[in-house]
Amino acid sequence: MKVVVLGTRGVPDVPGGVETHCQALYPRLVALGHEVVLVTRKPYIADPGVERYKGIRLKHLFAPRRKSLEAIVHTFLGVCFAWRESPDILHVHAVGPALLIPFARLLGLRVVMTNHGPDYDRQKWGKLASFILRLGEKVGGRFANEVIVISEVIAEIVRRRCGRDSHLIYNGVQIPEIATATDTLDRQGIRPGGYILAVARFVPEKGLHDLVEAFDKMESDYHLVIAGDSDHEDEYSLKLKATCRNNSKIVLTGYITGEDLHQVYSHAAVFVLPSYHEGLPISLLEALSYGLVPLVSDIPANVEVGLDGRYYFRCGDVEDLTDKLTMLLASGDGPGRQDEFRAFVRKKYNWDVIAGQTGDVYKLAAGNRGG
Repeated sequence: MKVVVLGTRGVPDVPGGVETHCQALYPRLVALGHEVVLVTRKPYIADPGVERYKGIRLKHLFAPRRKSLEAIVHTFLGVCFAWRESPDILHVHAVGPALLIPFARLLGLRVVMTNHGPDYDRQKWGKLASFILRLGEKVGGRFANEVIVISEVIAEIVRRRCGRDSHLIYNGVQIPEIATATDTLDRQGIRPGGYILAVARFVPEKGLHDLVEAFDKMESDYHLVIAGDSDHEDEYSLKLKATCRNNSKIVLTGYITGEDLHQVYSHAAVFVLPSYHEGLPISLLEALSYGLVPLVSDIPANVEVGLDGRYYFRCGDVEDLTDKLTMLLASGDGPGRQDEFRAFVRKKYNWDVIAGQTGDVYKLAAGNRGG
């Protein structure tokens, strides 16, 4: 089956939850016999001359570097490209690009939509952008031949706003070998086991400002390492970086991938995700796959992962975050729980199973000629 993919900035190693999802999923679908063409956004691709990744054909298309226009312009161009490719399935990720699913259907394309969560709840969007994202969620959910969701929370949104059932297919995670090398840490001046880790984009809904404030209140020998950056530099990201520079124990790595990120995950003491909004948090699943002790906000998407209650704090409550983080660091909980956390994600979030489930949805969408 031939599949064209839209709604991701690209692969490989482009930061973002949808991007991580696609990088893991589509090579497995290729291995199952599908032909996959993934449409990327040129500004995010380090080497536009690379046209293949693990069996996926990459098509690099123009996208303006303005957050208000980037997704919609790129998706329009991508739908036109897909129409010329005549795929069996057009797979659209996220509610912003889903706004053009009715256009794709008018062109005769069979469409599967994956709803990764209510992006309109992100604090970076103004009223008009939030309205457009809500509209994308609604029309995409109604006009797609089949809809995939990554959590029960999103499934209920689709039932309520789009009047239909969906296919619940979780995000997945690979179980890595724990790194023994520490050269990345050495360059940053941090010791293995001596730091708290956060992995996130510098946008308000990730709650990094709460984590930095909580860390400033703590008295400990630990460092705080934040792996991430801003796609579009703005007042929030500039202020966050300035605040971090005032504390010598906060290390900003910027966007890192590959061996650097592998080492940073492998040697952390605690992983913190203070988000106000998530679909299903891939960074949390990745942290658990390394056996890291988690501390996450109690938003519905995080609660759905099903961790023990002591690993949650009240979202936006800096005092609760400070207290829980101090307690976890003092407990020495990590080494005894590592195998348990890894087994938990291995069982529930298996990418090979997810690829098979996605292929089954493709068959439904391709055969659903009346939809």
